[in-house]
Amino acid sequence: MKGLISVAVDVYKKVSRVLWVILFANIAVALLKIVVGSIIHSASMTADGFHSMTDGSSNVVGLIGIRLASKPVDKDHPYGHKKFETLTGLFIAGMLFFIGGKIILNAISSFMKPVAPNITIESLIVLIITLCINIFVSVYEYNVGKKLGSQILISDSMHTRSDIYVSIGVLATLVGVKLGLPPIIDPIASLVVSGFVIYAAYEIFKDNSGVLVDKVAVDTEKIRDIALRFDQVKDAHDIRSRGSANDMHIDMHIMTEPYMSVEESHKLIHSIEEQIRNEINANAQVIAHLEPYSSEIEV
Repeated sequence: MKGLISVAVDVYKKVSRVLWVILFANIAVALLKIVVGSIIHSASMTADGFHSMTDGSSNVVGLIGIRLASKPVDKDHPYGHKKFETLTGLFIAGMLFFIGGKIILNAISSFMKPVAPNITIESLIVLIITLCINIFVSVYEYNVGKKLGSQILISDSMHTRSDIYVSIGVLATLVGVKLGLPPIIDPIASLVVSGFVIYAAYEIFKDNSGVLVDKVAVDTEKIRDIALRFDQVKDAHDIRSRGSANDMHIDMHIMTEPYMSVEESHKLIHSIEEQIRNEINANAQVIAHLEPYSSEIEV
């Protein structure tokens, strides 16, 4: 158990460092879009900039969540504080739902009084640069999140990934206006932006809420197959799993020969736990209930 706690603390430190790097990158991208969007009077680029700003604010929320989640086990929290990471993911989803609604309202306002954006080569270059930064940030953050099993990094990368599609839409809008399309295409693009934002919020909400409601974390048959590889195990049932990649809990009932000693049973359980951690999740906490096996003879 102490080994798992030590690993978790190291993971949270790595997640925190990544969030700090991503925070500064997101702030730079957001300010660039907002300033340029305001100068050229582009509702879609300005909306994209505020969306990027939520990336930075979600990083701050993530840093707070990681600090809370990394707290050690105490009397009031015998299972630790890891679900603060899940709550942080839900908070990020809420932020995205809010910003998506705000973009829709701004788009409706722009429909009433559409303004043709003042497009320059410089603004297009800025948009392309920020798009490249977002692609790097999203891929890097997602890969590290998967490697570390961090819900916050994965959620935040999904948030940033929506920026990529949004920026592509804004870029297409500016080029379209430059080619002679009517200014109303700009608020239309803003509605598309809101669609991506709300979809990202839904994906983040779905992933994190699954952890809170104890959705199945591992295929039951996979766990059963591992247990049955051991000769002493005659059957395995009532298998359950819950949690996230870095806080997984598995419990099951294992049937063995009734003559096994306590020491033999203890070694068997530890062997099964180790095999599950090797094949499924290194952070899995396994609880196995032993039952005596008796074959039924049909008369």
